[in-house]
Amino acid sequence: MTGLSEEVLADPIGLVVRLVGNVEKHLPAEHVRDIVLAVVRTRAGRRSLAQALHDDPSLLRTGQPPAPYCVAKLLMALHDAGAQNVALPCCGECGRACRYVGSSTGGRWGCSPCLDKPAVCAGCHEERRVTSRDRNGEPRCANCPDTDGDPLRELTELITGFDPALDTDAVLAALGRATVRPAGQRRLAWAVVARPELLTGAGYEAPTPAALRFINELVDAGATNIVRPACPRCHEVKALSKLLEGKRICRACFARHAAVPCFGCGAVREPATRDAEGRPLCPNCMIRQPANLEECVGCRRRKPVANRLPDGPRCQNCRPRIIAECGICGRTASCDMSRATGQPWCDRCQQRWVACSNCGTVAQARSGTWEAPLCAKCTNPDPTFWGRCPVCTVTWQLSTRPCQRCVLDQRVRDLLGDATGAIRPELVPFHEALTSSERPDVAFAWVSRSQVRDLLERLGHDERPVTHEVLDELPPGKVLAHLRSVLVATGALPSREERLIALEKWITATVQTRSDLAERRILHGYAVWHHLRRFRRRLGEEHATRLQDLNVRCHVTAANNFLDWLTGEGLTLGTCTQTDLERWMADSTVSYRDETGHFVRWSVQHRHAHDLTYGTVRWTGPLGTIDSEKRWDDARRFLNDDTLPTSDRVAGLLLILYAQKIATISQLAVDDVHFDSDTVSITFGTSPVVLPAPLASLVRELVATRRGKAKIGTPEDVSWLFPGGHPGRPLTDSQIGNRLHKIGIRPKQDRSTALFTLAAELPAAILARMLGVHIKVAVQWQQASAGDWAAYAADVSHRTSS
Repeated sequence: MTGLSEEVLADPIGLVVRLVGNVEKHLPAEHVRDIVLAVVRTRAGRRSLAQALHDDPSLLRTGQPPAPYCVAKLLMALHDAGAQNVALPCCGECGRACRYVGSSTGGRWGCSPCLDKPAVCAGCHEERRVTSRDRNGEPRCANCPDTDGDPLRELTELITGFDPALDTDAVLAALGRATVRPAGQRRLAWAVVARPELLTGAGYEAPTPAALRFINELVDAGATNIVRPACPRCHEVKALSKLLEGKRICRACFARHAAVPCFGCGAVREPATRDAEGRPLCPNCMIRQPANLEECVGCRRRKPVANRLPDGPRCQNCRPRIIAECGICGRTASCDMSRATGQPWCDRCQQRWVACSNCGTVAQARSGTWEAPLCAKCTNPDPTFWGRCPVCTVTWQLSTRPCQRCVLDQRVRDLLGDATGAIRPELVPFHEALTSSERPDVAFAWVSRSQVRDLLERLGHDERPVTHEVLDELPPGKVLAHLRSVLVATGALPSREERLIALEKWITATVQTRSDLAERRILHGYAVWHHLRRFRRRLGEEHATRLQDLNVRCHVTAANNFLDWLTGEGLTLGTCTQTDLERWMADSTVSYRDETGHFVRWSVQHRHAHDLTYGTVRWTGPLGTIDSEKRWDDARRFLNDDTLPTSDRVAGLLLILYAQKIATISQLAVDDVHFDSDTVSITFGTSPVVLPAPLASLVRELVATRRGKAKIGTPEDVSWLFPGGHPGRPLTDSQIGNRLHKIGIRPKQDRSTALFTLAAELPAAILARMLGVHIKVAVQWQQASAGDWAAYAADVSHRTSS
């Protein structure tokens, strides 16, 4: 793109047609245009041809090099089409006009006699035309072929002796597929015989690409001791298509080696081209450069070209589309024609990733129906029909571009890797989790978000080990929280109680807002030494729930608000009287009354306040209606309604049959469920509860089919009974509550009904052990339900003694 004139950039084909028309009058312009399009198929080649003829139009009359080889190809094609005034290309050495010339370096094309330079034969030592070379690379004439052994026999003996799984015919067949020409087969055989280690992993040092093709053919033929070489830079087994410093490396590593900051967008990528000043441009910026825009024949605007048709270039919006019934989903919409099936294919189906109905592989849908989609391999199992991804050589596709997974791998290495693309060991599990996710399109969209990209770049460029403390220094937010959960789920970070850490930070910030030192000490003692200490002790090995966290925050907020009120009234806890407290209680605008009462009682107990009393409300039983009929109706509905999700049915049954809190249900793990030969039991408290057969079958189904919603970083063995959207985390209690509300469950009221009914039927001690509630809570519910088993036992004892 450097130094091209505006006319060349605007319409290179039109310029060539006009210059040829000035010389050749016997060919119509349309015919000349067709010849130019057939001779030079790329935009860069057409611009090179146009620029050469623009700089020196006499090339059409003289045919004299130096000039790009595309000029010689155009002259030969014009003469084959019947041109009379255009000159034939001339040899750059002897100067004679030729109907065919070959390309050479420096734009000096030439005829065959001049290009085939004679050399001194290693056999007869005379200067003659070279027809072959020996194993040392020395030239040989036609009279002196190399007779130093049979290289093909040596090769077959070496390989069959090294790998008994291959016979002579298999080796020769693989050699023929790797390279067709006999001279190439001899060179390949000599290279392998000289260095047998090429077959066992050192193939990246192969002198020719044919050696790599030969190794692949041997492995495909069933070789057991021959291995495909790994890239010496990333150590992954990929197609080694690039040569760098004498070693063959994969395309991705070569791109990282050649990566420089793009002048347009700043992204560090391999340049696709350079602008007029020689500055690098990435592929995205290249196609958007004004010089690379062309006038669309549909909308007549200069835009990037999406398709080139006989009538001219078309942009993405004007590319040819048909309104037809999609061959997969059956919708009538704008469609392209699928090259795999020849049927219409809508945009929605082109972007759809599904589990193949035939093989179960998660891939892009290529055929089938909306309900039973098929992947590429199941659409057409013929391996020769499909191309392969040029990077991984695994993905079956018709496109020549890298597959979505390889593009994702490149993007993650650009963000997390060093200059060579190597990723630190502690981040390798995270990289593998991203690139091996079932939905690489979702993972790519996630890492392409600006916030995620910035966080990953800072993480990759930070030379310190990845720890929670390092992440705490990054800007907080939902993106960082999700990134942290992915790192924990993939093993890059140890697990920690994030809800507790966030609560500690919030308490510290809240305490620091107090300007008075005495008030700050009181609030710190109440929040940290009372609530936070009890919170940690109650948690033990369990995870904190949202309601537990909310309870502490409400109490600390109530205490802080009350201290604010005292400050506004010119009072302190020590000077506050009962009259002042009752004046605060009489204010209808205050909130957190019960929590404030707890703070007042705590202050009196710890001698921060004196002679203050704040009554407590004693629980006397449930306030709502106890509807047992609804409870059993809901239970029958959940047991028999197959249209509801299994997870919602199980969660609802655990709530209405066993009076479990939503927070408890969300924290249930698979280890809490016990399977025997015929029974299923689940542990809520200290004693397992044997489930009835219908519910047991639903729990078995849930354990077998449960699946986390997270598309990135989800561990293969999910430990939670109700996995959630964050990798390695369960559904939150609010999420389960919302789902139960949608199917007619009132969690608080229905749990009260279940607990009221169970308390009337079971002793408090058994109720506490089975359901995991505190014994005092069980006794209170038993008394509220009039199922006082202690009084019943005393009465039975009295009747027996009398």
